[in-house]
Amino acid sequence: MSNVISVTDLNKVDTFENIPDDQLQWLIEHAEVVQLKDGDIFFKKGDPIVHAHFVLEGRLSFRAEQAGQFREISVVGKGHITGTLPFSRTKGAGGLGMATQDTCILSLHKDLFREMIRNHYELTEMLVHTMTSRVREFVKRSEQNDKMMALGKISAGLAHELNNPASAVVRSAGELKEQLKLQPDNFKKVIAMRIEPSQVDAVNKILFSKANSGPQHMSLMEKSDLEDDITDWLEERGVEDGTEIAEILAEFGFDLDTLEELYAHVPDQFFPPVANWFNSVLSTEKLVNEIDEASSRIAKLVKSVKSYTHMDQAPERQMADVREGIRNTFTILGHKIKKQQIDLKENFPEDMPKVKVFVSELNQVWTNLMDNAIDAMPDGGTLEIAADFDKDYLRVHVIDSGAGIPEEVIGNIFDPFFTTKEMGKGTGMGLDVVQRIVSQHQADIRVDSQPGKTKFTVCFMRNL
Repeated sequence: MSNVISVTDLNKVDTFENIPDDQLQWLIEHAEVVQLKDGDIFFKKGDPIVHAHFVLEGRLSFRAEQAGQFREISVVGKGHITGTLPFSRTKGAGGLGMATQDTCILSLHKDLFREMIRNHYELTEMLVHTMTSRVREFVKRSEQNDKMMALGKISAGLAHELNNPASAVVRSAGELKEQLKLQPDNFKKVIAMRIEPSQVDAVNKILFSKANSGPQHMSLMEKSDLEDDITDWLEERGVEDGTEIAEILAEFGFDLDTLEELYAHVPDQFFPPVANWFNSVLSTEKLVNEIDEASSRIAKLVKSVKSYTHMDQAPERQMADVREGIRNTFTILGHKIKKQQIDLKENFPEDMPKVKVFVSELNQVWTNLMDNAIDAMPDGGTLEIAADFDKDYLRVHVIDSGAGIPEEVIGNIFDPFFTTKEMGKGTGMGLDVVQRIVSQHQADIRVDSQPGKTKFTVCFMRNL
């Protein structure tokens, strides 16, 4: 398209379909024609936005910088309007604009907006409608991004939390499989022994008493000393691989007195196979316990996620103990809390009353508030969740030991798109979502902040 634009050219663009020709002529006379080649930079991050841009031909790619690289966030083509618009508060470019085709743009400076609003109603109406649609789409996209970022954080945390017990199950199952391969040989040696039933009963009593008690807790030094003593004792009685057997015997609390008691019931020549049998039984017991514990941990995490999301429950308000949702949120954010070595404190009254809430939605409130609090603190900070109540209200407090919110911005923190985080780390929608969910509960949220202590308080009416 040439630098000379006519009303006929604009009539071919759907955007100007209902705009009178005299208004289009005014636009042509007062706007600047910008021609871009494929690959040309239209604007850079931080450039002032002082024009409304009408794309007549070609395509523009808008890119935001994240982690040192530019990522395409949107593309506009023929008929699209970008830049600043009437009543818009846009000031500077948040990223990079680049032509990805040969592109022709008509740019109208914002200083001409007053004249346009005063004299050209249809053209103004079209631009205002464009701005309204843009805001609606931006809010929708930002909310989706915020949810995806929150989901990403939750998924990363859960993946880490599930990895440890899942790995433990795989590892223990593999060791158990190897252990079971030894059973036929051990069984052959044991069944070939000729000892009295009373002796078998005494041996079984000692073995399964220790097995049922499970591994014993002791210091590393205590365990090491006991293993050395047991190894020497076993080797004196002809037991091969005494070191390996001593490790499991010590772990289950066998001491030399117990071993002497056991030895008294078994003839000398049969004691080595009995010791190996003990090793086999106790090792199997230990591995089964590890698999059980790891599986229970996985089941607990799944249960916490199900409770957190309130799956299989009707989306209606119900009486609930908010402590349950808060504790489920602890689990969801557990990886992040441990990674930053956050000191987590609970301060709930024992007789804390229930309130009528949308459980799943309210859990989003706790997640956003706690996640922000963790981000605001250095490693080793303190996060306290507390509550108090009277006959009319229940108040839940989320308190962190971070640097605090600057006084000059504290009035803006609930505004949509306002964020103090770096690009890619926040959308500015988290606290806006919190406020809307709190309002949905006819509750109230307020913040008090100073260096070293920021407190968000959510106040519920008890008799709603």
